[in-house]
Amino acid sequence: MRVVVRAAGRRGAGAPPSGTTRQSGSVALVGAGPGDPGLMTVRGLELLRRADVVVYDRLAHPRLLDEAPRARRIFAGKATDHHTLSQERINALLIVHARRGRRVVRLKGGDPFVFGRGGEEALALAQAGIPFEVVPGVSSAVAVPAYAGIPLTHRGIASSFAVVTGHEDTDKLRSSVDWARLARAADTLVVLMGLKSLPRIARTLVANGRPVSTPVALVRWGTTDVQETVTGTLGDIAARAQCARLEPPVVAVIGDVVALRERLAWFAEQRFTTEMAQ
Repeated sequence: MRVVVRAAGRRGAGAPPSGTTRQSGSVALVGAGPGDPGLMTVRGLELLRRADVVVYDRLAHPRLLDEAPRARRIFAGKATDHHTLSQERINALLIVHARRGRRVVRLKGGDPFVFGRGGEEALALAQAGIPFEVVPGVSSAVAVPAYAGIPLTHRGIASSFAVVTGHEDTDKLRSSVDWARLARAADTLVVLMGLKSLPRIARTLVANGRPVSTPVALVRWGTTDVQETVTGTLGDIAARAQCARLEPPVVAVIGDVVALRERLAWFAEQRFTTEMAQ
């Protein structure tokens, strides 16, 4: 008896709506991982190597673009208060190139569906009847702490963790992150894009029951050869970050597991020391 194994869910995930002709082009929303190009998935590399167009983010490692030497490259990077292209323009670009019969890779830092607006792009593609697929990437939420020698869970110390954004849509009337509840809801907190809001976050957590002595690590450019880490507590981490002149991208890890870094730091990084004013 012959057994045929087929890959489930690959291509065609964004099936055209009724009455729409399926186009020959397609879009792949590909997670580029947290920074180290060696953490890119095999499927992601496969799609990059045959792409006609690559629309890439600021945090995608430049070495990954070398995997698509014949593709047209379009930079769509975003930094705080500065977007090279609006999200609406990015959505339109993906649709236009796919409708022209091109194989498009949307290369996004980390994982497309973890604070990467991948869901918004997927919805736009589905509405336009563009075939698409999503290739998960290694999220900085788990990879960066690991490269800093910090396990998010550890027997006897932490049995849960939560990943939250420190940078929400400015159009929101109020924050959807309930910091008061998070103070006690999870043993370890991972905050992405939260450097600017760090003083407020620390104060709120302490005010709602998190001990001021709770260890905190700030990891900048995690998993890359310029990774650096600043550690402290909820009581002094904001001052330490300012003294170290940290700038994004930074992943914050809050919880007792941070103390394990002293024994588990395995990745060679820039040694950064800060002297606090007396």
